[in-house]
Amino acid sequence: METLSNVVEYAMEASEFAWEVAPGKTVTAWGLNQQVPGPVLKARKGDTLVVNVKNNLPEPTIIHWHGIRLPASMDGTGEVQKPIAPGEAFEYRFVVPDAGTFWYHSHANETVQMERGMYGALIVEDETDPVLDAERLLMIDDMKLTPAGEFKQGNFFGRFTERHDGREGDTLLINGKEGSVLEMAAGQTERWRFINAASARYFLLYLGGREFKIIGTDGGLLETPQTVTEVLITPGERVDIAAGPFAEGESFAIESLPYNRMTSFKPKRQQFATVQVGAPKPSVAFLPERLRTIAPLAPQDAPVTRQVKLSVGPSLKHGLDFLVNNDVHVNDEPVKVGELQVWEVFNASLMDHPFHLHGFFFQVIEENGNPPAYRAWKDTYNLKPRTRVKIAWMPDNRPGRWMYHCHILEHHAAGMMANFEVIDGSKPYIKSEQTHSCHI
Repeated sequence: METLSNVVEYAMEASEFAWEVAPGKTVTAWGLNQQVPGPVLKARKGDTLVVNVKNNLPEPTIIHWHGIRLPASMDGTGEVQKPIAPGEAFEYRFVVPDAGTFWYHSHANETVQMERGMYGALIVEDETDPVLDAERLLMIDDMKLTPAGEFKQGNFFGRFTERHDGREGDTLLINGKEGSVLEMAAGQTERWRFINAASARYFLLYLGGREFKIIGTDGGLLETPQTVTEVLITPGERVDIAAGPFAEGESFAIESLPYNRMTSFKPKRQQFATVQVGAPKPSVAFLPERLRTIAPLAPQDAPVTRQVKLSVGPSLKHGLDFLVNNDVHVNDEPVKVGELQVWEVFNASLMDHPFHLHGFFFQVIEENGNPPAYRAWKDTYNLKPRTRVKIAWMPDNRPGRWMYHCHILEHHAAGMMANFEVIDGSKPYIKSEQTHSCHI
């Protein structure tokens, strides 16, 4: 990494390599710089990030910068960028305008490339961040492997089930490793940044009943810390917590409690890692009662400007499709720069869906008529079955082609996604021809 003034540069190479997920358990992974997750990219709020990606995979790839408010041309989808062919490279260049926990991942053939390890974290820091004793990044993932450590290819029934439910595996990973042990000092409070990079797994974080404080979500810090004993992190979401202080000699699991997202999977309580608390160290942690102010974008009764329906329907070709407004891979209507958007997103299906909006943060105004427990900037939000969520967001002056979709990768691939244009209202609008790079 080279830092010049406010420009931060990285070079990454996508390739195939052997990756040890546990002692004696090795998989043939696809990843960046021969590691899973890929390298942690770090910058300061306002920096220009320059990332040169060389593709040495056997197929094209593309990198999406999840949660970053960047120009449309840098968003990393097949709608705005020609995929990087094997042997070729592409330079991503954009300003990181917000502090928080973000990530990057393949947006080409995601159900294969992300399953094999094509993802990593992007951390943007700011001088207003709270001071804690240490910081950890914890990327959640799973792999569906055969006993021989190969990626499992399902039969017809298995492929149909994955299309319906999304892929979940029994190899449970934190930072690309199975059964990790995390050591921390007694008496200290750490910032733990969780990113759910899994294809479909919902992660209901639990620390053996110990309280922790949620201090940030997708778009950075909350207004005030929220004290809880569990928090749901869906695919694509990020949650920052303040963990500790704990007592010397304590040992406990980082677990996911059973969560029924209404599929054929039986919800399980599963352990992802173990925390062991060692000798005490002095603490310098200070977590203020007020972290920042988030001004509301719209009142709860704001008129709806767009309705988006997520549903599941029969398909002669595939058995079933995942739909946006009763169609697959939709070309939605444009929105104008500077015009407040209030969308009602309705999950008409009988299973959960994490709704993800590219390139912009939104605020949840209400869910089934009720205001949220706290205000936050979000780019991914879980919709339970038969749930209506009203969100507000502002298209700022970054015109171009954008996307929203379900972040269960198999549902996205099966049709539950839409493209739309952000346009300058002072100029004539010519509707783009629909294209899409991810479908089954």
